[in-house]
Amino acid sequence: MAIGASSAKPAGEETDTITERAHAAQLRRRLGRADLRAVPEARRALRELLRHWGKPGRSEIAELLTSELVTNALVHTDRDALLTAVVGPHGLRVEVRDFVARRPRLCAPDITDGTHGRGLVLVQSLADAWGVRPHGVGKSVWFELGAEAA
Repeated sequence: MAIGASSAKPAGEETDTITERAHAAQLRRRLGRADLRAVPEARRALRELLRHWGKPGRSEIAELLTSELVTNALVHTDRDALLTAVVGPHGLRVEVRDFVARRPRLCAPDITDGTHGRGLVLVQSLADAWGVRPHGVGKSVWFELGAEAA
């Protein structure tokens, strides 16, 4: 299965996106290696950032997807991670960057495996766009949500 999907942007919109980022509300948090206490802390910080954002239910979806990405980064790597959330006029973008090059695998959840293996399936199902972006060292797993989507 292919990892990630993104929405196509018309030509000329690249400059607008850069301008929007300069005026957007942001959250940046360093996540300590294997510190799962960072998951509820990330949810609380995102909830505060999104207090007046989007239609009802959008913030809750953002919290759920963020906690999935944070959990994956902390459970499947043995390194720190960095959470970034940016709210702009057209929506929310959340990225969790880790420092391990191994790409996440999207797989069908195994019903005998308890609650494991569902994080990226949730992200794929609920996000408006998502993907994996490689870095020199590691990768970022990201998702976007529009404020007005139902």
